[in-house]
Amino acid sequence: MKHLAFLAFIFTGLSASSQHEFQVWAELGTSGKVVKRLDWSLDLNSRFGNSGLETFFPQVGLEYKVKKWFRPSIDYRYILDKDKYGNLLGAHRINFNANFEKSFKRWSSDARVRYQYAFNRLASSESFDADLDQSLRFKASVKYDINNSIFTPLFNAELFYDPQFGPNGPSFSKIRMQLGSQFELKGPHKVSVKYQLDKSFEYGKDLRHVMSVSYAYKL
Repeated sequence: MKHLAFLAFIFTGLSASSQHEFQVWAELGTSGKVVKRLDWSLDLNSRFGNSGLETFFPQVGLEYKVKKWFRPSIDYRYILDKDKYGNLLGAHRINFNANFEKSFKRWSSDARVRYQYAFNRLASSESFDADLDQSLRFKASVKYDINNSIFTPLFNAELFYDPQFGPNGPSFSKIRMQLGSQFELKGPHKVSVKYQLDKSFEYGKDLRHVMSVSYAYKL
């Protein structure tokens, strides 16, 4: 609880002088096995804001089960992102992930360390963008499987670190928190709904509210 209170304090301080931005994120995905211990995934992601579709990207990934609690993975995505003139411009991004999992009774937790590398970005970057530029990301999640219920409440928090030598030097650049639920449906279906807050540590940046909906089908 102390950690949650600390994160809430950070958001309160950062949002005091911020404008508010609202988006809806939609994700559609599928996954399956390549061979034993090696899984593949394919996702389509759309992000909608005040000007309609603002970001769209397909993503493909591979995940290898080293241990029950450790699954490294790699993802590639091609990003189309709308600039301030309304043009969708392209960029490539590769994610290198170290995923850790732990379960205790009806509780489960996981952590992820991600290094993302973006290249061939066509839009000129006026400032660091945690979603499009090189970044280190540290994410921790917890969820609870309610007995005899389709709902599995979850919470996660993620910190973004800019490793590049920009105007402010290497530093933490953004925090993201999500609160929501997964739905236990019959068959290979997986649905989740989350409410998300994003806040850049750069003074004057918007506080972003996001409603995120995802559906996945496991082959």
